[in-house]
Amino acid sequence: MDSSLAQQRQALRQHMRRLRRSLSDTQQFQASQQLAEHAILFSPIEQSHRIALFLSMDGEINTRPLIARLWHSGKRVYLPRIDPTCPTSLIFQQYTPQTNLIKHRLGMLEPEENSEEICTFTELDVVIVPLVAFDSTGQRLGMGGGFYDRLLADWQKTSVFPIGVAHDCQLQEALPIEFWDIPLPAVITPNRLWQWNNKEA
Repeated sequence: MDSSLAQQRQALRQHMRRLRRSLSDTQQFQASQQLAEHAILFSPIEQSHRIALFLSMDGEINTRPLIARLWHSGKRVYLPRIDPTCPTSLIFQQYTPQTNLIKHRLGMLEPEENSEEICTFTELDVVIVPLVAFDSTGQRLGMGGGFYDRLLADWQKTSVFPIGVAHDCQLQEALPIEFWDIPLPAVITPNRLWQWNNKEA
């Protein structure tokens, strides 16, 4: 990776993380409610049965109101776990109100291991993806671990539909991208649905 590009990406990550952490509790609450209202009506989500999400941290838009609506609608909700057999990959496990959560070494909450509730990536209908920033073409900047870029590398060859969720302030005109960055076909923010024809990207 070009060192100047790497520095740009890291500086942008730090700036955007500070920006979203600066939102007040009231702003975060309102944003999460608006996001849930819009997302539950988006047809790929409305028509899905198995949806993977994440539990928010570090100022990310709160996904719990959306999870509650998905449960109420009878959807099966899954959360990512670090694959114990491959620590650079994610697996997905069903999440219900009764699921015990544990904190992973990277800081994220994940379900306590239960091999009977695992769902493979290709068995999912929708994967809702975290991001640090996105741009007007659907490019996504993540935290830098590459988990979702690896996961979504061949999503176009599957029936899985990835969707980013973010605060409105996480939009950038253009991102400093690398060849491994995977553009998204849709991003939902509290005030807007963004869609792109990235199926063949």
